[in-house]
Amino acid sequence: MEGSESEAMFESLNLKPQLFINEVLNSVDDLLDEALLFYHQQASNLLITEGSDRAQDLGKGVAYLHNMIQSVLDKHLGMWEKYCLRHCFSVPEGFSFPKDSTSAGDIPSSHDPIVDLELQEQLDSLRNRLVSVIKESAELNQELRVLERQTVSTDQFSKVVTEALESTSQSSLHDTFQDMMRTADELRCKIAKFKTRKMDETEHFKKMRLDHQKNNLSMVDRSTGLCSAKLEDLQQFLTDLRKI
Repeated sequence: MEGSESEAMFESLNLKPQLFINEVLNSVDDLLDEALLFYHQQASNLLITEGSDRAQDLGKGVAYLHNMIQSVLDKHLGMWEKYCLRHCFSVPEGFSFPKDSTSAGDIPSSHDPIVDLELQEQLDSLRNRLVSVIKESAELNQELRVLERQTVSTDQFSKVVTEALESTSQSSLHDTFQDMMRTADELRCKIAKFKTRKMDETEHFKKMRLDHQKNNLSMVDRSTGLCSAKLEDLQQFLTDLRKI
């Protein structure tokens, strides 16, 4: 388009299509650089690469990713630039602005101060609106980046909380198992003590009964046998025999 009739037409209106295209391309490059810089920072924080050998590997990976994306963008944006210059910012061959000698009912001369003033006002208004839209777009992009960072922070916080809960749950389960084992040991000791005490009581009771039987037998006259024993003593003796 450089040096063409279309360029001369736009230059006469103080418009520079190539400058507009260059600004768009620069904006895309800036967005790509900021996006990959943010990605690099987040990856470094998550992987904890600071001061380690992985930092260099991460930098090489991000650079490779940047070159790959940049190559694709350059290809597509180059096609977009050609399309704009050939179709959006191109005027038909032989096109010209109305001249002063245009006959009646004619379009006012472009050199008319009033027309020039109105046109300038319209252009100023369009420029102001364009600047306003660019500022709003920049503010929205900034808010979007803030929201993305908040989302990443929220995800990291949720991950930490989840890991903490899992760790707490595992610790609680371990403590519960230890309590069960401790309780089982205590119960086992109590049962052993109870069995020992029961056996001691049984032996003591048997010994008492044997002593009691010996006492009853000592009451029997050896010459007369059981005849000299009292009836109550005999009954008690029979009862003890049945218990043995």
